[in-house]
Amino acid sequence: MLRFCLPCIIMIISFYSQAGIEIGGTRLIYNSNSRQVSISVRNPDDTPYLIQAWVTKENTSTDVDNNFIATPPLFRIEPHSQSEVRLVYTGKNLPTDRESMFWLSIKSIPSSQNNDVNKLLVSVKSMVKLFYRPAGLNGSPGDAYEKLTFIRNGDKFDVSNPTPYYISIYDLSIGGVSIKKPITLSPLSKESFPLTSKTSSQVSWQSITDFGGISERKTTNFK
Repeated sequence: MLRFCLPCIIMIISFYSQAGIEIGGTRLIYNSNSRQVSISVRNPDDTPYLIQAWVTKENTSTDVDNNFIATPPLFRIEPHSQSEVRLVYTGKNLPTDRESMFWLSIKSIPSSQNNDVNKLLVSVKSMVKLFYRPAGLNGSPGDAYEKLTFIRNGDKFDVSNPTPYYISIYDLSIGGVSIKKPITLSPLSKESFPLTSKTSSQVSWQSITDFGGISERKTTNFK
């Protein structure tokens, strides 16, 4: 008889593949005129898993966000099978002049046999970015990253995002020196970062696309 054990260890990752369970993407775009969006969950293992799914506003939060319903919120996935998690927008008020960002958590709980007395079972939680995109936003999300501006400000520099879209930076380099910190710029915002090279004025960057790919590299100089 199989039973599902709650974990004593939880590992949080954001990769395409997690231990045993594979998630069909790293981000979801929910267009406001859509009824729902979905993401696949595949089990390539010889053992079943219990899958739990929910949405939060912040990646560090445990509070379920009621703007979206994840369905089914809890289900069993059999060995060598595929299912999906669907997200439905509840219609609550969100900004119409810019995107909103949330996090979809998908946790896999491995099964155990009755004779697994000393076996350590590890639950794995994967977090996927969820972007709610209102209709009629200005510009194109595909080239929004090209609109970024960079201004030197002493031993720091400012990055301005004048677009209504979230921009996830894959690589940002100052004078060929990469900034290792992951950067996601909010719509219509400005953020400051320390300079990695105080002698170079050249900035180059790439962003992550809607489909999880990498954009072409863009290069400019500090203003």
